[in-house]
Amino acid sequence: MCLNTGIPCDCLTDGNPCEPCRMTVKDREREEAELSNDINVPGRSGSTCEPELNIPLNGVLKERSRHLGIMLSVIICLNILILGCALVSGSAYKDVNISSSDLQIFLIVLLLLTSIWMVYYVTFTARTENAIAYKDCHAGPIWLRGGLVLFGLLTIIMDIFKIASYVGYLHCDSAVKVAFPVVQLIFVLVQTYFLWIHAMDCVELQRNITRFGLMLTLSTNLVVWMTAVTEESLHQTTVPEYPSNTTKLSGRSLYINRAGYGDDTCKCSHTSCSLFKEAYYYLYPFNIEFSLFASAMTYIMWKNVGRVTEEHGHRKIKFRPTEVFLGPVAGVLLVVAGLATFIVYEMEILKYNRDEDKKDKVLMIHFVMNIVIVTLMSVSTVIGCAIYQVDHREHVSDKNPTRSLDVGLLVGASLGQFIISYFSIVAMAITGAKGYLNGLNLAWAILMVIQLGLQNYFIIEGLHREPFHEVQPISVLANPYVLQPGKDMSILEESDMDTTPGPVLTADCLHNLTVEHRPKLLWKRWVLKEVCAFLLLGNVILWIMPAFGARPQFDHATETEFYQFNMWAAVVNVGLPFGIFYRMHSVASLFEVFLTS
Repeated sequence: MCLNTGIPCDCLTDGNPCEPCRMTVKDREREEAELSNDINVPGRSGSTCEPELNIPLNGVLKERSRHLGIMLSVIICLNILILGCALVSGSAYKDVNISSSDLQIFLIVLLLLTSIWMVYYVTFTARTENAIAYKDCHAGPIWLRGGLVLFGLLTIIMDIFKIASYVGYLHCDSAVKVAFPVVQLIFVLVQTYFLWIHAMDCVELQRNITRFGLMLTLSTNLVVWMTAVTEESLHQTTVPEYPSNTTKLSGRSLYINRAGYGDDTCKCSHTSCSLFKEAYYYLYPFNIEFSLFASAMTYIMWKNVGRVTEEHGHRKIKFRPTEVFLGPVAGVLLVVAGLATFIVYEMEILKYNRDEDKKDKVLMIHFVMNIVIVTLMSVSTVIGCAIYQVDHREHVSDKNPTRSLDVGLLVGASLGQFIISYFSIVAMAITGAKGYLNGLNLAWAILMVIQLGLQNYFIIEGLHREPFHEVQPISVLANPYVLQPGKDMSILEESDMDTTPGPVLTADCLHNLTVEHRPKLLWKRWVLKEVCAFLLLGNVILWIMPAFGARPQFDHATETEFYQFNMWAAVVNVGLPFGIFYRMHSVASLFEVFLTS
């Protein structure tokens, strides 16, 4: 059929189209070309078809990659932790054929790999353009990083003492025991710098590599923590290996100090070995806290990988120690009294270990001091909780990984002290709590449970409250258009037309006006700050005593006889490290509650 509808012809069948038909075909081709161009032009109705198909596809692929990276990094962390736990627990027993050198070789490999990754992150990842677009200001507060630096410095001193001590055994023992503290010293330096500079990073590029590296760092710190805790526990509570009747022995005569190097056949080549050994054992608590601080900050960095935050969402809070007085003074007095009784307890318990009467008096002083501390902390916590009932601040609604981790660690770490206290309560209750020492021990365990519950509620509630909004100072300026009694508006207008210049408020004047009209601290804020300061110092002394060697759980023999040594030692050696960490973590959390109050 001819395309020229006006004049019928057979041009198309002949293969030689006429001019009208040829023009019609060209017009149709032109229209089809214009139509195809219209489809490809951005902004037209058909232009969004292909992007709409590609956008969700890219989003799905990115989400799958994110979940895969998270899952693989967690699997890596769990495998390292389980392997490390097997080596640490195996090296703790002489019957298991795992030496301390085997464990230290594993740790050296972990420390070197982690240090290499941190150097790579600082050198390449962090310096890549647009790699860190956001910062989480909650992740690395200055007091947390300051504590990390302090514990890192003391850990370095501990490693130096270890090196000086282990060098004396090089002629008869493995050189790995000297290499380990050297590598750990380098690791502590690199990690302290890494977390001080990059703790608040929200990494946007190389996400999976960063996740793997952060989980490697987290697992390394936890394995180092397990190793330090095990060595400290063995130092404090190791069963003697002589076949004597230990039922009549009590206190620390049940236990011997087990060195991590040498034996009776390997003698130190210099005379300072024992001095360095005792020195670095007293620094173990700081090494333990450094590993835990680093683990918490690394976990927050891992949670913040790929996270988009508002840079202006964190309001800067000023620390004004002059706003409180009673809490710090009472807390300092409590710390001084606790330190005095702790020093007397540690000295006398070793001196009068065979004298039951004198040893019982020393234990009584220690129990009474702990009961006083826990009771005062419980009363102050009740006051703080009562203030929360009249405090109308809003609860924080936004999700924050730092706050969630703080709450999780607070509740999880308190379980260690809960377990020890409840085991003591059961032992005292079933045995009848006969004698004044058993009665004091029972009272201390019950009060400890109450104090832990109250303090957890107080801290969690404080962390979830919005910070107090300080009232901005009001600058009072003269308004000539405000009518004064007995004056007419026309008079004011005439006076406004005068050429006499009015007073000009200079910057110094405004500054003086601001200082003069600064509002006083609200009574609710004042009480909360006093309570936080007192609880903070109370937790400090409750951290110092067990961290530096106080073991009334073994010096008082009732629980040991009731549960038998192996079971009771397992309960204490597992629960006490978590209880020690709980006190230090409470100090950091209470300081944050103090600032936001």
